Amino acid sequence: MSLSVGIVGLPNAGKSTLFNALTAAGATVGNYPFTTIEPNTGVVSVPDERLERLAQLFHPPRVIPVTVTFTDIAGLVRGASRGEGLGNKFLGHIRECDAIALVVRDFEDSDITHVEGSVDPVRDIDVVELELQLADLETVTKRLDKSEKAVRLQKDKESVAEVIEVLRRVRDHLDGGAPVRTLGLSAAERASLHELWLLTANPLVVVVNVAETASTAAPSAAIRARAEQSGADVVVISARIESELAELDPGDRQAFLADLGIAEPGLDLLARHAHSLLDLVTFFTAGEKEVRAWELRRGLTALDAAGVIHTDFAKGFIRAEVCDAEDLLAAGSYNTLREQGRQRLEGRDYIVRDGDVVHFRFNV
Repeated sequence: MSLSVGIVGLPNAGKSTLFNALTAAGATVGNYPFTTIEPNTGVVSVPDERLERLAQLFHPPRVIPVTVTFTDIAGLVRGASRGEGLGNKFLGHIRECDAIALVVRDFEDSDITHVEGSVDPVRDIDVVELELQLADLETVTKRLDKSEKAVRLQKDKESVAEVIEVLRRVRDHLDGGAPVRTLGLSAAERASLHELWLLTANPLVVVVNVAETASTAAPSAAIRARAEQSGADVVVISARIESELAELDPGDRQAFLADLGIAEPGLDLLARHAHSLLDLVTFFTAGEKEVRAWELRRGLTALDAAGVIHTDFAKGFIRAEVCDAEDLLAAGSYNTLREQGRQRLEGRDYIVRDGDVVHFRFNV
């Protein structure tokens, strides 16, 4: 599985510049609305220091990280929920993503026009969130009307009534100006809404695109408060710095960052935030042939993890030999780890933890 994140925002917010830096895919960048019409897609590795250290321990020919697929989606404008700009096409592209990275501009530049006439990142969050909420409200209202009409013809009305109750709660929440992700629905309630592909149910990270001189600054209290109101994380990035970094040789990047006083590329931070949005854990398979990171939804079992690798692993599951990556790295080998009694035998119902190194025993 690969998490899909849609990069959205108002025109000229820096979405395509950020996307280019993320993927080196060469998406068109321009100072006019709707430079991006069809979405550009690129796959980005999620940096993980544990994977790198495991690779140094085993020296395999293949090292495979977890990835995130980023999609650069056309800029949104006021009225998108009513078809303004690219309207429904834009919203349809967002529905195909698992999570949303909302890029807002927080720097002045006379050469780059702002579609709203001034720079105000809090207002821009409001504009995008409002359009997504209005689109969701229309979707939920239509489904609610249909369900309420259908219930009169149902003999078994209880299950339909439960769905209607959830739809009414969601409708009222959206009508109050809040996204679905902040409603606190149960897993079963979220599952009942899945086929609606509600936009504001998706996890959200606000990416504050700042000037090069502000790349190490924290987001303002106003931006952070507005993001928290939407149940979102916040990442501060200078898309211009990241695009310059992407053009450098790997050996020169660290020196460039050091000169700017930046500990790590903002894109590494964004990739990790994007990966964590859906509450995933990372487990590893490690040996002399391959070291690989795998992603799994938190709370799933060893049997689920086996199925992620191959269906045969799940069908013939016998047991999982499990250790913590840090324990394996400290021991230096599986043999030493076993001698220390730090490798465990777990059954199919074992809940996989972040950082587990797993070797599956199975019978085809």
